Amino acid sequence: MPAAANSRRFTLKTAVAAAATVALLGTAAGALAAPFESARITVRTEGSGPDVILIPGLNSSPRVWTEMIKAVPGYRYHLVQVSGFAGQPKGGNLEGAVAAPVAEEIDRYIKEAGLKQPAVIGHSMGGTMGMMLAARHPGDLSRLMVVDMVPFMGVFFGGPGATSASIVPVADRVEAAMRAATPEARSKRAVETINGMVNTESMRAGAIDDSMRSDADVGTRAYRELIVTDLGPELSKITVPVTVLYVQPKSMPVPAGHFDAGYKAVYAPIQNVRLKRIEDSAHFIMWDQPVRFQAEVKEFLK
Repeated sequence: MPAAANSRRFTLKTAVAAAATVALLGTAAGALAAPFESARITVRTEGSGPDVILIPGLNSSPRVWTEMIKAVPGYRYHLVQVSGFAGQPKGGNLEGAVAAPVAEEIDRYIKEAGLKQPAVIGHSMGGTMGMMLAARHPGDLSRLMVVDMVPFMGVFFGGPGATSASIVPVADRVEAAMRAATPEARSKRAVETINGMVNTESMRAGAIDDSMRSDADVGTRAYRELIVTDLGPELSKITVPVTVLYVQPKSMPVPAGHFDAGYKAVYAPIQNVRLKRIEDSAHFIMWDQPVRFQAEVKEFLK
């Protein structure tokens, strides 16, 4: 066969192979680039490195992690925003429970994004969802940090003997009061609540803004859900290492040793748990004690 014919055949084969390769790569890239779709949450990423999922608390936004992300580089952070909080439309959180179904959506995100056992850090209600993930999907994360949250918030309303069932009337009254509040009363309560949860005055405005831009109905349902949800019976299912950072509120003037013992008791079912009380801080530890918080995160992630 003439050299020219061989050359043409080679060129044709090369072109076809190249076209097929481009098509396959394009298909794969398209599959990887397809955005995660959820009516309950949105997720955006920052940085590169090992994966870390960050879950903010009730009526909060990812702004709570801003300073920590800058101070702890070298990771790919996945910032969760719950629909209905901080100005995001309520979407799929239109009715019913919030925390439990959002936890399931976060787990779906882990699977669909192809994350290999990411670390999870959750603040407040985000800590509740982190515990749900660790107990119900223990193979899907590598470790968990809970920032100032207990497995059963109902004890703060009904005492040590409270149960999910016994606390329902209290939760109902709390919910009714929240729904009856006027916009002015809600605004006043938000300011008073944040002032009590954030000692650092310069950081309060952002938290108040997130709270006021949150949907009142979603926030009310989520708060009631937290009061009646007891994760204590599920803690023994958590097999990943857990770090719990907590503060002693000024409203609980008991000896620090007694408060520490209470935290140790409620988290006792977790085999691998590390408890650290953070001094001189209110609920938003990342803002009141940023250097200490960032050091704890570095230790947790290494």
